[in-house]
Amino acid sequence: MSMAQWLEGYGQGSVLAAGGGLIGLSFGFLAQRSRFCLRAAVIEFWHRRFGDKLSVWLLAFASAVIGVQLMVLMGWLDTGSARQISAKGSISGAMIGGLLFGVGMVMTRGCASRLLVLSANGNLRALLSGLIFAVTAQAALAGALSPLRTHISSWWTVDGGAPRDLLALTGMDHWAGLFMGGIWLAAALFFALRSPQRNKWMWLGGIGTGLSVAAAWGFSQWVAAESFEPVQIQGLTFSGPSAEWLMRVLHWPAPAIGFDFGLMPGVFIGSLIGALIGKDWKLEGFSDGYSMRRYIGGAVLMGFGSMLAGGCAVGAGVTGGAIFALTAWLSLVGMWVGAGLTDRWLDGGASAKPTSLPAEGFKRP
Repeated sequence: MSMAQWLEGYGQGSVLAAGGGLIGLSFGFLAQRSRFCLRAAVIEFWHRRFGDKLSVWLLAFASAVIGVQLMVLMGWLDTGSARQISAKGSISGAMIGGLLFGVGMVMTRGCASRLLVLSANGNLRALLSGLIFAVTAQAALAGALSPLRTHISSWWTVDGGAPRDLLALTGMDHWAGLFMGGIWLAAALFFALRSPQRNKWMWLGGIGTGLSVAAAWGFSQWVAAESFEPVQIQGLTFSGPSAEWLMRVLHWPAPAIGFDFGLMPGVFIGSLIGALIGKDWKLEGFSDGYSMRRYIGGAVLMGFGSMLAGGCAVGAGVTGGAIFALTAWLSLVGMWVGAGLTDRWLDGGASAKPTSLPAEGFKRP
């Protein structure tokens, strides 16, 4: 059946949900097996260790950029119609939101996508943090924190279109974007080859995670091209979908189903499968009251920061970064700076030690 036949037979929402579920399944499985984690990559970078965690993140990021730019050059994707470029954006929101998200990411020891992956692995700390993240994100979107988010976002705005397109702003084209993706891929390969803990999942998982991000862009563009109803093309993100799933539980009637409806359970199931195959499933909780307060505080900062920045570490950092959205890159820089400073201040660099937090790294032989 063609896409048009699928849309006619099952409806736009169901097709988008099915695609979101399949892409989420791929992302969850590959992110779990590769230990894809921005927090861990940032810590390695700031401590100049340049090991397996940074390699995995760079492989994913470079693969997403290359995949997206190739689709644009082949005429399969119009990034100019993506919300991160076409709509009015906030530079102040991106910068401050990225910093807050980076701080919270270190406090909870994982970004929004990592919390979902770890929840499926039996980590109750991540599950609680993820729930608090979703509540805060919804409060920032349309609740008690919405006025504060709106106020900060209004400080410095940027019009949609070329002013928000980093390639257009710098006078470059998508061939240049593809070239930069190749440079980041070369850097990822260089660091990966130097890592003593490299294995097949570093390569397969890192590249596959990035291609899952590109696939989300391509799939939503495919549906938009074949549907008679308007469809907003989108990539992977976890802040908006987390808030949407929270409202499905707490509010009736529930929002209409779409890509995000299938994404969250898809990622959870994919990660669960990966954990069971790798024998990583383990029920874990909090060790003391201090760590619980730390996780709760970090989740609140991440939830508010993600809505202020226009996305999480995946939504803004990789998905938005792959289409060279200006605000996404500002958010990503803020995340790296905020996470690096917080790790140095809060943990004193302890999280950079290879023996700490084994759940975030590869198992040693």
